[in-house]
Amino acid sequence: MSSTPAQPRNYRWTILGAGVFAQAAFSAILLGLPAIAPAIQDRYALSLTQVGVVLAALNIGSLATLLLWGIVADRIGERSVIAIGQLGTAAALVWAAYSPSFTDLVAALSVAGALGAGVNAASGRAVMAWFGEEERGLALGIRQMATPLGGAVAAVALPALDRHISLHAAFDGLAAACIAAAVVGTALVRAEPAEDQSVLARPLRDPRVWRICIASTFYVATQISLLGFFVLFLHGHRGVSTGVAAGALAVTQVCGGIARIAVGRLSDRVRMRIVPLRWIALGLALTVGVTAALMDATVWILVAALVVAGTFGLSWNGLSFAAAAEAAGRARSGAAIGLQQTFLAGSAIVAPIVFATVVHQASWRLAFVLAALSPLVGYALLSPLAERRP
Repeated sequence: MSSTPAQPRNYRWTILGAGVFAQAAFSAILLGLPAIAPAIQDRYALSLTQVGVVLAALNIGSLATLLLWGIVADRIGERSVIAIGQLGTAAALVWAAYSPSFTDLVAALSVAGALGAGVNAASGRAVMAWFGEEERGLALGIRQMATPLGGAVAAVALPALDRHISLHAAFDGLAAACIAAAVVGTALVRAEPAEDQSVLARPLRDPRVWRICIASTFYVATQISLLGFFVLFLHGHRGVSTGVAAGALAVTQVCGGIARIAVGRLSDRVRMRIVPLRWIALGLALTVGVTAALMDATVWILVAALVVAGTFGLSWNGLSFAAAAEAAGRARSGAAIGLQQTFLAGSAIVAPIVFATVVHQASWRLAFVLAALSPLVGYALLSPLAERRP
């Protein structure tokens, strides 16, 4: 850890702000690229399945390094991980901006994912260290709000950059955001005021952490399928303009961010993490199922259903990170979050490819039905961990 002198406890909100900025910059890549998926498809003459590979590339790189970054964050501290990772991500995005082929683009985005993945564990670990249990759900909800926030900004900015300048400019904009995040993280992130060594759980040996991680993969499969193909579905299946579809995606990201904060605060008040997480699984399954049923309804009804389903799809992440990190203990929270992110990245690689394949071989409706069933598996897996009311 850094040798920086301890800061006042109210400095925790500065730490949270820096973590939010770093997380938003990295998340803008993952959740912003779907907004320019049609432009990428046209630029490289890709099939729908190849588009799925491009959207999964960031997670392909992340999968290899997420756990490692979590362990490194536990060893050397959050500031170094954020600075090194975000600068490396920016360089990889510049490479992506000028990639001449589909293969080069996938390689560049994979490297960006591998280098930038550390921000997940580092920012989450900082929140675990600086916030007590009574505020941790809210704080992690705010931190995770950064994911859809970054996606919302990117969903508006990237199509505009592509339309008014070029596709290269859209990637360069993402790189600039990562550089800014590295600067902010270096300037503001400090060591926590006291390292709690009372719980030295080993996340890789804790069956509770593994169960939470595995269950979360079924949530993220639905989340990634919905958001990754949001614009392509509305544009290709219903003829909605890419600008309008991207705007609806941005609204969904904002609603999802608000939902993350609300869910985190609720979990603090009821003093439970798993039970609210299971409630969300039921809501997500229901709303995605309704979307599948309304696929050929009036377009604005369909868009509204997609926004509601996407909001549920985005609402659960902070809660699941809180559950995994608290199960592991503060001193090993970086490794716990890194392990969980590894599972999520693996699911996020498979989900868009499978979703696109089902659409190609069968229909959009069947793909949405399968996406609705996925969180119910997570619901069942979390059953043994469900808390009783205090």
